[in-house]
Amino acid sequence: MNKKFFALALAAMVGAAALAGCAEKTSGTVSTDGSTSMEKVIGILGEAFQEKYSGITFTYNPTGSGSGIQAVQEGRCDIGLSSRELKDEEKASGLAETVLAYDGIAVIVHPDNPVADLSISQIADIYTGKITNWKDVGGNDGEIVLIGREAGSGTRDGFETITGTTEACKYRQELTSTGDVITTVSGNPNAIGYASTAAVKDSVKALSVDGVAPSEETVKSGAYVVQRPFVLVTKDQETLSEAAQKFFDFAFSEDAVDLISSAGAVAAH
Repeated sequence: MNKKFFALALAAMVGAAALAGCAEKTSGTVSTDGSTSMEKVIGILGEAFQEKYSGITFTYNPTGSGSGIQAVQEGRCDIGLSSRELKDEEKASGLAETVLAYDGIAVIVHPDNPVADLSISQIADIYTGKITNWKDVGGNDGEIVLIGREAGSGTRDGFETITGTTEACKYRQELTSTGDVITTVSGNPNAIGYASTAAVKDSVKALSVDGVAPSEETVKSGAYVVQRPFVLVTKDQETLSEAAQKFFDFAFSEDAVDLISSAGAVAAH
């Protein structure tokens, strides 16, 4: 699992006088941990938050949804990040969820793959091994290579739940981050994978599903059905630190709506 840790600091050195004019003087730290799919959203929010509150240090540890949920449960971070809803047992253990945004899960292939659209049933048949050659869905003659995420990934949970393939996928590789999935698919013309729409790059091609392409508009309308929530996880009945509460409030403010949109997701509020 990717354990790298980085602090999201101001993008450029800004003069002290300029900062004094636009930033509120509040000190403290905010630590977040979890979903790699939320990296772009949290990165943009974290940078804007630090511009507003120059004295607060904001950090993000991209470990995956399951690890982020565990981290907040164990008190190792202020706010957990999950790209799936909390399970009943997680809520029963004293955790609370607040949906920050909605994100499409793009089904991705190599750019040279001629296939442009798959149905939900075709995707399910591919991932459960009923369809094993691209020629059977209008592509070239080649064995389909199934790429997915590791157990505990919010992206995997969302994908398998929506496609009805929970615990039935025949993965060739199970990778520990969204970036790894994209990189692997981009290097194999016969590969198929899934990743956050917000993270998709030109190195891969996002397929339409049942004739609908993943986009902010189709996720917001519900027309693109392969989607899941981006969730902030906290301890129920426990008060956040002053700094963490300021970030929580900022993430759900009107100022954050456009920032979330610029990251390719749809604000829930």
